[in-house]
Amino acid sequence: MTTVPVINGADVSVRRIYCVGQNYRAHAIEMGSDPDRAPPFFFTKPADAILPNGATMPYPPMTDALEHEVELVVALRAGGRDIPVAGALSLIEGYAVGLDMTRRDLQASAKRDGRPWDMAKGFDHSAPCGPLTRIEETGPLTQGAIRLLVDGEVRQHGNIADMIWSVAEVIAELSRYNTLAPGDLIFTGTPAGVGKVHPGNRLDAHIDGLAGLEITIGERHRADFLSAP
Repeated sequence: MTTVPVINGADVSVRRIYCVGQNYRAHAIEMGSDPDRAPPFFFTKPADAILPNGATMPYPPMTDALEHEVELVVALRAGGRDIPVAGALSLIEGYAVGLDMTRRDLQASAKRDGRPWDMAKGFDHSAPCGPLTRIEETGPLTQGAIRLLVDGEVRQHGNIADMIWSVAEVIAELSRYNTLAPGDLIFTGTPAGVGKVHPGNRLDAHIDGLAGLEITIGERHRADFLSAP
């Protein structure tokens, strides 16, 4: 069972990972989309894609365009279906800093051919996540600087107040599609400035009021087994 540590609390077992696509206008524009307030869309990652703070992420196979996307992560302590916006924040256990790592060349190919994004988004170690801070300590997060540095250079910066759909709206909309439950994580979208990373890069992700997230990009994938002689 995959878990995420909680500051001053017991670890949370991860049930599912949901991600919101293009939830910041500037990022939607850089991805070539219309930034108007269309309904949010969702994709998923497997629970075991979580990579803990301080870890090394092996550079994944089948890509030459591994890219970073820093995001606010919301962890749920309760769930349900057809949740009203007014009640959505009561479901939150806490918040963390996360990275939606993306094989951008595979995503571009999938978009072009009208195919799913699974292999572009849901690969091994594709969801680095820092420790959770409980909502009792932060209060509902509606604003705060969000940024990503690569080897000390700022690559992404914005404010979570710039999200097209608020956290409460995202939870409510997602609950129309699936029954939400304790242990669900929601990656809430990324600001503009996404870009490639390479073996040896150090990524430092920050959101005001939360524990930071740091990972290192490791060497390119090598075969884990040898064929029988």
